[in-house]
Amino acid sequence: MSLTLALLSLAAAQPAAAPAADYRSRAPQDEVIYFLLPDRFDNGDPKNDRGGLKGDRLATGFDPSSKGFYQGGDLKGLVRRLDYIQSLGVTAIWFAPIFKNKPVQGPKGQESAGYHGYWVTDFTSVDPHFGTNAEFKAFVGAAHARGMKVYMDIITNHTADVIKFAECEAANACPYRSIADYPYQRRGGPAGAAINPGFAGETDRSPGNFARLTDPNYAYTLSTPPADRNVKVPAWLNDPLLYHNRGDSTFTGESSTMGDFVGLDDLMTENPKVVAGFIDVYGSWIDRFGIDGFRIDTARHVNPEFWQQFVPAMKARAAARGIPNFHIFGEVFDDSGEPGRLAQYTRRDKLPAVLDFAFAATAVRVVAGKQPTEQFRGLQMQDVLYAEGDATAAQLPTFLGNHDAGRFAGWMKREVPQASADELLKRTMLGHVLMFTWRGVPTVYYGDEQGFVGDGGDQDSRQSLFPSKVATYNDDDLLGTDRTTAVENFRGDHPLYRLVAELSAIRRGSEALRRGATRILATEDKPGLLAYSRTSPSEQVMVAVNTSAQPITRNIAIGADVTGLSSLSGSCPAVPVAPGTVRVTLPGFGHVICRTAR
Repeated sequence: MSLTLALLSLAAAQPAAAPAADYRSRAPQDEVIYFLLPDRFDNGDPKNDRGGLKGDRLATGFDPSSKGFYQGGDLKGLVRRLDYIQSLGVTAIWFAPIFKNKPVQGPKGQESAGYHGYWVTDFTSVDPHFGTNAEFKAFVGAAHARGMKVYMDIITNHTADVIKFAECEAANACPYRSIADYPYQRRGGPAGAAINPGFAGETDRSPGNFARLTDPNYAYTLSTPPADRNVKVPAWLNDPLLYHNRGDSTFTGESSTMGDFVGLDDLMTENPKVVAGFIDVYGSWIDRFGIDGFRIDTARHVNPEFWQQFVPAMKARAAARGIPNFHIFGEVFDDSGEPGRLAQYTRRDKLPAVLDFAFAATAVRVVAGKQPTEQFRGLQMQDVLYAEGDATAAQLPTFLGNHDAGRFAGWMKREVPQASADELLKRTMLGHVLMFTWRGVPTVYYGDEQGFVGDGGDQDSRQSLFPSKVATYNDDDLLGTDRTTAVENFRGDHPLYRLVAELSAIRRGSEALRRGATRILATEDKPGLLAYSRTSPSEQVMVAVNTSAQPITRNIAIGADVTGLSSLSGSCPAVPVAPGTVRVTLPGFGHVICRTAR
């Protein structure tokens, strides 16, 4: 049976998606998330391309020929393409920040634009490049009318680069200055003039202690231009005493939570004023727009006590608004593949979930054939490390690539440089099978469903789905198609789009895949078989994949009470070959998803 016919047959067999009125009742692990950058998705209103600003690209941020500047995507484009997103099987849309940003920043000759949304100056308003608050409300309403949730990407660690230091103006770099070398109680070091008498630093987080901090010039001398001293909204963000002002983070030691993230103004999140301020700011977005969740940027670079107060406040605010399943997950960027390095943030910081970087790293290495399938056993065994074990692991958004690390297809191309285009497509498809059948919440990065590859991470993985004018995007060979990014790529017939739609439908129709316990059934000490079961009170599903290029036939031990199997995807055996044993035959990079009968 062809994939298209199989998909049509599957859609007819699966229960319909939940009515729009019931979308609030879905638990976080019931979702299929689609992550996108509004600027790179679709341009529904060319009139806002320059954000209402005049001048060249250094004034407006708009230059569709440059990967580092605004391309023109906006909220109207999102609304226009909701059919495309929903037909993919998506139930929750997560998008990069839409808050008003500093249009352009960076050293002379190295400028780029805030198209990605992480250089915020106004935390209360939509950036004019994307539209208006009213248009955001219309987008949320349109998504909710279809039963789709809306997740906002938020930042509490930093703002745009506005605060300047006299010592750094010539060098365009500010090395981190530690508390030991530059104490809060002295100007410019231990031998400097006494300032901030009685301030105890982070050892005392009471409002009274922070009230004794009156001079921000302990490490550097502030020299912010007068025109920029009141550009941030809300107004409390313009107070330099609410920032660490210690220079650029090295991403180690105390600088990890107190240093500027690549020059961005680092907020003093241990200050009660900052905690209360952000609770008010982000609670307002829940109150005004009824959004369904937050992805938290740079969560690891904020002190744990902040999250311990912020998360319960947001959960309570959402519950009061009639949103019982508000999904909060933090970004803890870590490509080690070690779950423990992620799990600590669910225990100490009390984050309900984190993006599953350990799954992403393991999937890349195993699907590329760089590690044996046994690695997935180790991954699954460490779910116990999360705050509530399997219950927390079930809420982790799993992903294959993103806007920082790069696309999964790009990783396959780099890891297996000798692979043909057909092999790269098969490996990429296999990665999606794993993501949709493993525990957690599958998160598709926009463009992956159209075979986008990219040349690396960050700006090189942020192609637009509408026609691009960026030369380094348009020379890319996409997988599964002869199209390029120079034309629009909202194609429902792309093999990866069809596969994602198929897997989404399977998952939505399976309680076991959404919520079931995971048990490893078989692995190998080389590329080859990986098999696991997902079991819920109502059903059991067996998944088997082949990460090698050669066909394999293997026996898999499964429950002796299994009497038969039915195919959800791939060619499943109809019956066990013996009580408790199932024999599967898989082509190279093939898979089966089977529902068992008992």
